Amino acid sequence: MERMTHGVRQIGMMSSRQLRGSVVAGLLCAAVAGCGSTVATTPASAQAAQSLPAVGCASVNQATTVTIRRTMDTVEPTRAGAVTTTQRKTALARALFSDLCQVVTHPYTVKGPIHCPIAFGLAYTGAFYDGNRELATFTYDASGCQSVRVNAAGRGKYSMVMGSAASAAPHLEADLAAALGLQRSAVFPPAQQINPGGPNKPA
Repeated sequence: MERMTHGVRQIGMMSSRQLRGSVVAGLLCAAVAGCGSTVATTPASAQAAQSLPAVGCASVNQATTVTIRRTMDTVEPTRAGAVTTTQRKTALARALFSDLCQVVTHPYTVKGPIHCPIAFGLAYTGAFYDGNRELATFTYDASGCQSVRVNAAGRGKYSMVMGSAASAAPHLEADLAAALGLQRSAVFPPAQQINPGGPNKPA
């Protein structure tokens, strides 16, 4: 009768090869991140950018208050003194914020001579807040050729308030007066108005 020893050894050798193959396959799987299963990762810089709260014109709908200060280089002809106020009505703060942002995001490009009303050095400056967090600061030169600058996160946007910029924010003057709690006549010099035209078009 033939011995079965050879057959047994052959079976044992095949099992060893299978075992070694499984080990190698496992190592290869680990090297290629889990044998077909992948885990999406986001770069740390992108995660940091996503976590940063919005500021500037991207945060208009987060504003809860606005502080406004009026300055004037001359007291004539309005005899207007300095005014400082904090408007805590969210709707009024956001309306003014939106107007200022509409001006600077639709900037008017000066292409020639411009006719401007008399400049009295009247300016309104202030800041918008979400609670105690500052969202943006602004400067609104409200006499002569009016202009707006909005600053946030170390960057500023600017435009004169005429042409496309004026058309984009038709309620700017009314919303500023409302935020100040004053009549428009107490906010702007006599005969001062936004120039909706442009070069060579008197205001």
